[in-house]
Amino acid sequence: MKDTNCKISDAEWVIMKVLWKESPQTTTKIIETLSKETNWNPKTIHTLIARLVKKNALGIDKNSGQYKYFPLVTKEDCIQEETGSFIQKIYEGSIYNLVANFIHDEKISAEEMEDLKKLLDEKLK
Repeated sequence: MKDTNCKISDAEWVIMKVLWKESPQTTTKIIETLSKETNWNPKTIHTLIARLVKKNALGIDKNSGQYKYFPLVTKEDCIQEETGSFIQKIYEGSIYNLVANFIHDEKISAEEMEDLKKLLDEKLK
């Protein structure tokens, strides 16, 4: 797996989701958006943005008079990295164990199982 700089906290994910949805955005716009979803104060949001810049997950456009932030990593790459990390940590790297757990605990519907079967059949072709 390529290095995508997606080692981000749950709170940082919230910031990234805002910017994956629409970017670039100023801090003011990010705070405005998050004030509807969270009870974070602006200083917290500034801190999270600064961490993401330091981790090279966010870039800054300084040319417009106001700093505008934009993702340097894709949502898809971060999801893939997080999924791989989760499977490694919880299921010792076994996707089989992950799926088997959901099937045995009945956390997956018959329709979802059928869709998975189709995906596996296509992959085997």
